[in-house]
Formats: sequence, C-alpha cells, structure tokens
Amino acid sequence: MTPSARIQATIELLQEIADMPRPADAIVSSYYRARRFIGSHDRADISTRLYSVLRHQARLDWWIQKMEGTPSPRLRLLAWLVLNDKMPLKAVGETCSGGKFAPKELDEPERSVLRKLQSHTIEHPDMPDDVLAECPPGFLDTLKEKFGTAFLSELRAMQKPATLDLRINPLKTSREEILAELKQLGFKAELCKLSPWGVRVFERPALNALPMLKNGLVEIQDEGSQLVALAVGAKPGERVVDFCAGAGGKTLAIAATMENKGRIVACDVMEGRLKRSAERFRRAGIHNVETKGLSSERDPWVKKHKGSFDRVLTDAPCSGTGTWRRNPDARWRELGPGLEALLKTQAEILDSAARLVKPGGRLIYSTCSLLPDENEKQIEKFLEAHPDFKLEPCGLDGTDYLSLSPGRHGTDGFFAAAMVRVKNG
Repeated sequence: MTPSARIQATIELLQEIADMPRPADAIVSSYYRARRFIGSHDRADISTRLYSVLRHQARLDWWIQKMEGTPSPRLRLLAWLVLNDKMPLKAVGETCSGGKFAPKELDEPERSVLRKLQSHTIEHPDMPDDVLAECPPGFLDTLKEKFGTAFLSELRAMQKPATLDLRINPLKTSREEILAELKQLGFKAELCKLSPWGVRVFERPALNALPMLKNGLVEIQDEGSQLVALAVGAKPGERVVDFCAGAGGKTLAIAATMENKGRIVACDVMEGRLKRSAERFRRAGIHNVETKGLSSERDPWVKKHKGSFDRVLTDAPCSGTGTWRRNPDARWRELGPGLEALLKTQAEILDSAARLVKPGGRLIYSTCSLLPDENEKQIEKFLEAHPDFKLEPCGLDGTDYLSLSPGRHGTDGFFAAAMVRVKNG
C-alpha cells in the first residue's frame, strides 16, 4: 500500500468506529478480514496510527476546537499527522490528493485548522486535567475522588498501550522455561512481579510467532486478571463455580491451581462463548471443567445446587473502565448497558451466586472497573443485606480488597473482594 492508501484506510476505520456500536478491535479485525490484500506491515502501520488517534482523542479535539474547527474522525487523524508526525501542510495536501485509494482533497476549513496547528505539539499548558487525562466528563469527579493527587499520573498510565502478559500453564511448564523460549525466539520478556504464573512480553509479536500458545503451555491473560483467579484460592479436590465464565480465561487459571482434581462448573448466559472455551480447556490438558449455560442469573440450576460449592467466582459485567489502555475507544462510547443498569445487574448476580456457596465456603466478586460504585460500594451493600457473609482480606498487602491499576501495578484496573459464608450464619 502507498502511504496515502494507509492514511485512507485509517480514516475509514476511525469513521466505522465512530458510527458502529461495536468494539474497535472487532471492527478492525472485520476490516482486515474483508481486505486480505493488506499485508502485515501495512496493518501494523494502520493499527498503530489508529490507536494513537483514539488514545489522544480529547487532546486532538481540544486543539481542533481551539483552531475553530469541528472534530471528526478524519480531522483528528489529519491533526495527528501535523501535531505528532510533524507533517508539513503541503505534505498533508499531497497525501490527500483525491486520487485512487488516497483521501479526498482538503477542504478550506480543514486546511485552516491544519495551518494553525503547524507550530504546535500534541499537549499545551492551557489544557485542563480532564483533557490531559483523556477522561470522559461522566467519570471525572469519581476518578478524581478515587485517585486524589495521583489522578493525572494514573490516567496517563492508561494512555499507554498494554503490554502482552502470558499466564503459564503449571500443569505443563514453568515460567523459567517459557521465559527462556521467548528469549530464544528473540523477544524481550521478563517474569511478572505480582503473579506467580505471569510472563510479560515487551513487544507485540504476531500470535503465530508464539508456538507455546498452540499447545496449551501459555494463555494470554493480563497479570491483574491472573491475580483475580489467584484470589479465588481454589484447592485440589474442591467444588468451584465460575459464575460469569465467558470464554474461560479465569476458569483455566483456577483449574490449574486445582491440579485437575475436583470439579469446576463454568457458567454463563452466553452459551456460545462457553462452547468455544472447550477447545481451550482441551489444549491446556484440563479435564475437571464442565460448562453450564444459564438462562439468567436466576436460572433454576442455581437454586437446585444451593450451598453445594466451596468457591464461587462472580466476575461481573461492568463499565470496563479498568481496560481503557487496552480499549481506548471505550472511554467515549457506551457499547452496552449504562452504569445504573450495570449496578443493578451486578447486585442481582452477586445475590444469586451467593446461594451456591456452602457454609464455610468462599464467594469472590470481581470487576475490571475502577469505579467505587461497582466495587467497594457494591460489596458494602451486599454485606449489609447478607449478614451470613464476612469480608476476608485478599489485597496484595493484606488489605480488604484487591485493587489494581496501571499506574501503581502495571496491570489493567481490576478489583476483587472475597467473602466467607459464616458456618453458623
């Protein structure tokens, strides 16, 4: 592809992301599948520029409006070329030639904005904190209260691309073996600092370049997610439920800690995702997992198995604010239920899943959110309504909650709370 064609492809993708109620990564994957002629080098160039624009959207819009323009996916990209790539206006005009596979010619309002931007950089001293932090207005007050003086540093950490974290399968290999293999393949990697299963790769290799993914030696899983699975504390021979299992990432990690002994039931209302997880279980050599599709969190299966399990994990649907470095488009687009609906669903899931826990058993609640309403406040309400449960510390330093963030821990933003059903409750 020519440089102009790559710019045009990026514009098309940015416009699709703005118009379609689907996650950006799904849109990008569909776009490439429909255009097999786009080579790997071109895809890398397009994706890098695309996600850079998404990660700088608030700052780009601030500049465009300051220069009396109207933000749009196309103008954001053109402003990025000027502010970041330092492309002269003449070169931008030549790139936007209107020729075959090239972007259409610049109109006069675009040219005016780009001309004024020529001598500037992406950030400016007059930018308010919410713009520098790329923080949507609806989350600003909550996150400022949560992080205090660390607000800007935490939100800046979420502007950086996430690293590639691998979770080794202890049934088949060790971290040291995987680290040695990665280095032999030429990748820079190190052992994760918090998870005993984690290996961090400081590059974004094509997944087919990692043979250990094909034979179940490792799974791709953020270190924070690994720590949530570790907080479950499942032991060999126990009966465990992963109540919102999805594609089975945490189920796999829990099964490994159980050494294939005992029973895990992976539940979800999206039965199709559960079916696709079966191949992951087989590849990992896991055979103590069964899947169960649920009609809702109040499925009759829950009542039938009341008080039957040692551990129950509820990885609840949430706002996903903890994954903004991985999904930068999610800052600005509501792709699912709003926060009020999510809070209601989380409480209902937690209330129903609690019925499965036997006396003396453990209930673990987790989200990939940074919002106290979805985390600590949700647990406080649950404990107030369920006096037969008591909080059990599961934080890294013996604190009540596991609370992770990119700025402090280098992980996605995760939260977990562990509660024990009192035997005489």
